Amino acid sequence: MQDTHSKLIGYLLWIFGFTGAHRFYYGKPVTGTIWFLTLGLCGIGWLIDLFLIPAMDREADFRFQAGDIDYTVGWLLLTFLGVFGIHRMYMGKWLTGILYLCTFGFFLIGILVDFWTLNDQISVKNSERNA
Repeated sequence: MQDTHSKLIGYLLWIFGFTGAHRFYYGKPVTGTIWFLTLGLCGIGWLIDLFLIPAMDREADFRFQAGDIDYTVGWLLLTFLGVFGIHRMYMGKWLTGILYLCTFGFFLIGILVDFWTLNDQISVKNSERNA
């Protein structure tokens, strides 16, 4: 079985779970957005997620393709250096990485899109490299 996502990172992001960070990390952008807009369903959903993280981790491990590009590194780069496009350069997407660098994450719209799609982007890149 492949281990694409880290439970440790999931729990660290859970600490800020009222922002939906852990849900985005595990490939659940819709509920991540709901958590962000409602502060983790007023804290109730955030607390319940403490017990759901192992299941979210297993689901992400089955759903996404493992490979050379590490999901945790990609997410850390997006979260802390996304406006500079470093996460895109890490994935080998140099042109859009440079575009993000010159446009402050494509005027932050690109960052929002990447929060919704980063897991799929990495999975596609890993599939291409594994083929």
